[in-house]
Amino acid sequence: MTDDPHNSTPLSDLPSLRQQLASKKGKTYWRSLTELANSDAFEELVRQEFPRQANLLDSLNRRDFLKVLGASLAMAGLTACAPQDSNKIMPYVRPPEEVTPAQSQYFASSHILDGYARGVLVETTMGRPIKIDGNPRHPASLGGSDVFMQASLLELYDPERAQQVLNQSLPKTWADFLAALGDLRASLGQGENLRFLTGPVTSPTLQSQFLALGEQYPQARWYSFAPLERANFNAAANQAFGQIYEPVYQFSNADVVLSLDNDFMLTEPGHLRYSREFAQRHQPISNEGTMNRLYVVESSLTLTGSNADHRLAVEPALVEVFTAALAARMGIAGVTAPSGEVPGQSWLDPLVADLQRAGGSALVLAGDRQPPAVHAMVFAINQALGAVGSTVNFIDPLAFTPLAPETSLAQLVSEMNGGQVNTLIMLECNNPVYTAPADLDFGTALQKVNQSIYQGLFVDETAVAATWFIPGTHYLEMWGDARAFDGTTSLIQPVIQPLYAGKSPYELAAALLGQTDANGYDLVRQYWQTQPAGTGSFDAAWRDALSNGVLPGTAAQAAAGVAEVNTAAFTPTSQAAASDLSVVFEADPTIWDGRYSNNAWLQETPKPLTKLTWDNAAEISPETARQLELITGDVIEIVAGARTVEAAVLIVPGQPNRVINASLGYGRRTGGSVMSGLGFNAYALRESATPGFVTGVEIRKTGRTYPLATANDHWTMENRDLVRSATVEEYEANPNFAHEEEIPEANLLGEWEYPSVAWGMVINLNTCIGCNACVVACQAENNIPTVGKDQVARGREMHWLRIDRYYTGPIESPEVVYAPIPCMHCEKAPCEPVCPVEATSHSAEGINEMTYNRCVGTRYCANNCPYKVRRFNFYKYIDESILSLRPMRNPDVTVRSRGVMEKCTYCVQRVNHARIQAEVEGRPIRDGEVTTACQDACPTRAIVFGNIQDQDSQVRKLKDLPLNYGMLAELGTQPRTTYLAKVRNTNPLIEDQA
Repeated sequence: MTDDPHNSTPLSDLPSLRQQLASKKGKTYWRSLTELANSDAFEELVRQEFPRQANLLDSLNRRDFLKVLGASLAMAGLTACAPQDSNKIMPYVRPPEEVTPAQSQYFASSHILDGYARGVLVETTMGRPIKIDGNPRHPASLGGSDVFMQASLLELYDPERAQQVLNQSLPKTWADFLAALGDLRASLGQGENLRFLTGPVTSPTLQSQFLALGEQYPQARWYSFAPLERANFNAAANQAFGQIYEPVYQFSNADVVLSLDNDFMLTEPGHLRYSREFAQRHQPISNEGTMNRLYVVESSLTLTGSNADHRLAVEPALVEVFTAALAARMGIAGVTAPSGEVPGQSWLDPLVADLQRAGGSALVLAGDRQPPAVHAMVFAINQALGAVGSTVNFIDPLAFTPLAPETSLAQLVSEMNGGQVNTLIMLECNNPVYTAPADLDFGTALQKVNQSIYQGLFVDETAVAATWFIPGTHYLEMWGDARAFDGTTSLIQPVIQPLYAGKSPYELAAALLGQTDANGYDLVRQYWQTQPAGTGSFDAAWRDALSNGVLPGTAAQAAAGVAEVNTAAFTPTSQAAASDLSVVFEADPTIWDGRYSNNAWLQETPKPLTKLTWDNAAEISPETARQLELITGDVIEIVAGARTVEAAVLIVPGQPNRVINASLGYGRRTGGSVMSGLGFNAYALRESATPGFVTGVEIRKTGRTYPLATANDHWTMENRDLVRSATVEEYEANPNFAHEEEIPEANLLGEWEYPSVAWGMVINLNTCIGCNACVVACQAENNIPTVGKDQVARGREMHWLRIDRYYTGPIESPEVVYAPIPCMHCEKAPCEPVCPVEATSHSAEGINEMTYNRCVGTRYCANNCPYKVRRFNFYKYIDESILSLRPMRNPDVTVRSRGVMEKCTYCVQRVNHARIQAEVEGRPIRDGEVTTACQDACPTRAIVFGNIQDQDSQVRKLKDLPLNYGMLAELGTQPRTTYLAKVRNTNPLIEDQA
């Protein structure tokens, strides 16, 4: 083609012209190609975008255009019939022969948190992921999940995910990056000035790529950093044993557990399994043996501490003092009892006796916040008790994390500031410009590096500062592999094509190796083809691994011959004394370390203990607030040396005096609109030497206030006996204590008659740990919208399931009880007779139903409900304008507009699916065939659902237990959802001394 403006395009080239036109980023959309051809916009766009071909329109009418277009579409259809080279993903266990509309498929994959895998099952409908749950065959999840796994679905569809390669914040393409990378690789030589920064990486394939990069650039250096890293544990292991180990705990074997500032129900890599094993042993009616007992000594009120039988709240520096006193009392060589007052002095003798009585069935564990000396003493205590090999095993490190002191982030920053780093590649690390300790000032050091490459899901603080930013793929869009906390390897397989043009870390690492056309599937499969296989063919083993989600036989073996602890490791830290004020840093229970800041589901989930949403706060004890004359909402300045942040105060019962609890991940200004402007940046106070807590801080009043949106006071007990608890001794003396205030009911099923099925639920308060997984699972399953901070503050959150948190006892050290509250599906439901349009009704199987297209929004039902489980959507909270969010929604659940009442339905859509399948097969619905979304999500299996007419069903057996009671049953509502009362296994000797 020449530059002649009169040069025309042959008629046969019109289809390609149409394709070029379709690829333009115009703002006009057509419902059909016919509408496009009949539109004046077609001619206008052609004349503007393709002036050389504009004269074609003069010789071609619309009828001829449609003929040519039809021919091109027919040819496209023929080419579609030809075999295509596609990568198939294997459905979970039993793949269907073909995709059936409205029938879900399930795929096994792995969700990664700080490098460690947790097995998931992903439900897809017509190729769209719509729900995520735990994989029951994966040892790290056992079918359970947490809020991060559940909400990762919204992260996949987030329209603010990174969608463009950036160079100095300017849009580029992957081809542009590869061209620049080729020049960069040619200049690297042996890698003298090349540095890599990663987080914990357990992926065998990615580790092999890292080793290949190390061989290609032998003089390059590798550094590791994670905001919630286990540096203190690793340093202690290196000192105590002469090498690094990772712990694997066996809570199923533990009769007595002592946690020293370790929130193992939230922060440990194996926390889902640990929670399950602990909960199975922590109930009075159990087939697992004797009921275990949990002691917790901690410097902030945590999920684990709230579930303890005995909890001691102390300042963070005094945890070491208590540990030293305990170790000395147990006769651990090399440990000297501390002089002066020891916190929890009255605990020591009963606790030592309890631990020694349990012997090898005892377990002591310390948190990452504590210094190496505490961990070293814990190693020695476990060895002295005989717990090693019984309740704790040590395995070789799983993560690719250089752990020598010279590979610390501080060393890397020093080299960056000294001009020793020309190229820095940041791969699988979480936003170090934002998350690095404040004293390192990583962002300023990064500007001194000539070339930096960073990959992430969002255009965050590090993406803006880096030379090149590569958008990453979500784990539901990529191939990969990773190890669980116990070493078991599982595969990551995509369930959807990448929504945005991202690259996986495997593909980026391959590009760094010069393999610019590699894809994730080939990289992972080729790696495993080089590994020793079993007796069968590789293809069969590969298919089985994809179907089951795990590679059999890959769990790590316990390290043999773990050395005796070196007593020289007990060198006390310089901070083993109380200070005036301390700030402790911890993972946020809803947004972790900040990586989930842009997830609205998680931002609106009330935090388990504070019930705070859409913010973090400076959490202080009531006594500290009284001394400093502060109330909730006051804005204060927290001064730590030369660093200062402003934060709103939140008064929390059970918080240690003189301690400010600060959760990480807030105070963001870059990375998405959801996170912007929320909370305060606790990272600005962290120091690289002591990232767990900082002492010697000051507080200054500002005179300002800041509104905090909490669900704390929305649902109070009002002196009613909603939750019931007792000690083991009280339960044994009176097994029917939970029924003392109930009105006797003659008939469990009331006046209704059910010929075959009557659905009901039991929630075990003794097993519920308050983790909120059920709340987010219900939100994902039932298309429940978020409403924003202002609406939450008005009491208008839309969650169909909430977890009430109740305190009892002294405000300084209260006991905590969690109670999940869904709709009770009452036999005599107060909501049903008051509805003027019969929008709420009683089904033939006992479910209290809502008919949305009948509801006129009188809210009489909500006013008449004593449990306050009904939600009214005052506004149109569902956003229909964001196209990327539409595929996420469950097609089996109605998307509600404004002006109707919503509530828990016992996941009636799942009941209907099971009923249809049972009718097709000519049988009744089996026990356990129907599970609700909250039941599936619960990591501790606290929720059981089923047919209470079936005398052999699990739910009926639980309802027949003496601990079972109905909430507010004295009102005569006859709730179908009932509870097992909480029983604590307290130590009478400690109770007597309290």
